[in-house]
Amino acid sequence: MASVVNGRRTSDLGDRETVVVFLIGMRVNRLWEFWSWMPVLAAMPRMILELAKDPSRGLLGRPRTFISGRVVMVVQYWNSFGDLERYARDPKAQHLPAWRAFNRRVRDNGSVGIFHETYRVAAAAAETICVNMPPFGLAGATATIPITAGRHTAAARLGVRPGDVA
Repeated sequence: MASVVNGRRTSDLGDRETVVVFLIGMRVNRLWEFWSWMPVLAAMPRMILELAKDPSRGLLGRPRTFISGRVVMVVQYWNSFGDLERYARDPKAQHLPAWRAFNRRVRDNGSVGIFHETYRVAAAAAETICVNMPPFGLAGATATIPITAGRHTAAARLGVRPGDVA
């Protein structure tokens, strides 16, 4: 379990130019057809475990999973789009066989849906804040630093209004 970090902190993206935010998930459309959606649900933990064991693949930090009704969504941060794409297309990795199995078994039957969104974000266009909690989101996937003078608001951290005061 992550430890609470007291105070106001923001992400430290170092000299990074971009970061990739990747949202991936599924929606169970027919609850009673568990044989259709259970393999889709079971595939994601295997991929996350594989990625966690090999940081050189480019996944930053630990992904976070959110469940809302019939939707399961995983938020991931990647070093680059190239890293994400290499993993997705690697025939020796967990993703490509799972994707092919999904397409063979259930792609067109409507029992389960999948989605993903990919955002290439300029590091200068991203800002975070975590207050009195373990580092979370982008801050949890990279590193954190204390919020210092001149960076107390989102506008200041984004450079929209340098020196902005809350």
